[in-house]
Formats: sequence, structure tokens, C-alpha cells
Amino acid sequence: MRLLIVEDEKRLALSLAKGLTAEGYAVDVVHDGREGLRLATEGTYDLVILDIMLPGLNGYRVCAALRAAGHDVPILMLTAKDGEYDEAEGLDTGADDYLTKPFSYVVLVARVKALLRRRGQGGGASPVLTYGDLKVDTAARRVFLADTEATLTAKEFAVLEQLVTRAGEVVSKAQILDHVWDFAYDGDPNIVEVYISTLRRKLRSGLITTVRGAGYRLEADR
Repeated sequence: MRLLIVEDEKRLALSLAKGLTAEGYAVDVVHDGREGLRLATEGTYDLVILDIMLPGLNGYRVCAALRAAGHDVPILMLTAKDGEYDEAEGLDTGADDYLTKPFSYVVLVARVKALLRRRGQGGGASPVLTYGDLKVDTAARRVFLADTEATLTAKEFAVLEQLVTRAGEVVSKAQILDHVWDFAYDGDPNIVEVYISTLRRKLRSGLITTVRGAGYRLEADR
């Protein structure tokens, strides 16, 4: 899952990014409303954490512009204000949830997971993705292969989640990097191969096939 944080309090933004990255998300951070709108419009994000008081464009206008353009990405709005009018205005512009500063990090993570779960369920579908004898519980973040649970790190889970979401299709290295690592990552792109190798070792060697020059494909019961 890839998240975008649009927050001008740099210490808070970086703290949230660090915590959410440890949870297994790829996180991009910007501190300006116009830049946030540009990235949210051009990028593929699973959720946007959006402050209201921003330079350039405030959060209300960013949210309204995204909805007007037809983007349905879940938006969690943050603000230091605490009046009913502010909450109503945020929700009226299309925000999915609202959190008032100061807030507990645990509460923020719970809200993020709830919004992602709601989006993934699509109105009632199970958060458990099944492909052959592989089961990936995206809500509990647990993985089972032939009823045996596999212990994965947050990054390993995120890579596997990208593959199982598009099971049977070829997923390129670039697509995995875009969704599992943030846009500031400038390390070796072959890091994806390292995680693929680890997943094969922890799950089953034939589970993930390399399609030369194209990417990787999850294979059922191999």
C-alpha cells in the first residue's frame, strides 16, 4: 500500500512517515498543498493523509479538487481545529475521515487501516485474498500456505500483497518499487529480487515465477 502525507509540520510529517513505513507502507511526504494535489493527481496512492492548514492550497481545496477530478482515493484529514463546523466542512468536501490534533499515533494507524480495509472490501468483499493454497489476510496481515502460517516482515508482506492482488498477472519490478518503496528511494532496484528470493524461501520456491524482462507472476499450487 502506498500512502501520501501532505503536512507542513515537518517534524510531525516525518514522524508519521517513519512510523507508517515501519508498518509496511510506502510513504511519500510533501509539505505544500499544491504539490500534494499534483502528486495525488498524478500518482497511484491507496490513501492520502491531508492536513487542512497548508501553504499554497489548504486541505479543503485539495480535497475538493481531487473529488471534482473524479479521484476516489480515501482521504484522512488532519487539523488543529476542533469545531463541528470544521469537521462538517472537511467531510462535505469529500474527506472520508477526520482526526484532530493532537492525536494518538495508535489511533491514526487504526483509522488508516480501517479506511484501507473499507476500500479493499469494496462494500463487503473479504479482506482475505486466496490464490491456490495461499491465503493473505490483508486486515490481520497474516499469511498462510496450505494452512501453515508463514512469518513475514512488513516489507515482505507488502511485496507479496502486490503479487497476490494481481495473481496470475505479471507485476513488474518498477510496479513493486512504486507501491512498496517511496518515491525518495534511490537505492538499488534489485532490492526487489532480494525480497522475491526471501519469499520463495519462506513460502515455496515455485510460488513466484520470474518472467524474464517483464517481472514476476504468482503461480498457484506449484
